[in-house]
Amino acid sequence: MTEKNKALPPKTCEIERLVTIEDDVNKVLQGKKTATRRNGRYADVGEIMELKGKKYIVDNVYSQSLGELTDADAQREGFENVEEYKQSILSYHPGMPWLPQMRVWVHEFSPVEE
Repeated sequence: MTEKNKALPPKTCEIERLVTIEDDVNKVLQGKKTATRRNGRYADVGEIMELKGKKYIVDNVYSQSLGELTDADAQREGFENVEEYKQSILSYHPGMPWLPQMRVWVHEFSPVEE
């Protein structure tokens, strides 16, 4: 376990579930998506995610509130801006409120050079 992971709570899910929506998988493969946010922790720093035979290493995992999201964060998620990202998330989770104080886990990743 790395120093970075020691400060994190236990994972709540497996890395295989980190990026599962086909549109998101394609954005990652095209290099348009380098981060994903989840309500739980799905990966440790240094862990490898595999999508359609390509490997990605988790570079950083940290907590962030929805109110802290910037357009740059949304672009790392593969969207133009926060509003576009917000509408996408709410379309996947009907009835879910968008609460600025709600905290999510940010997982940032990059391709593994093989």
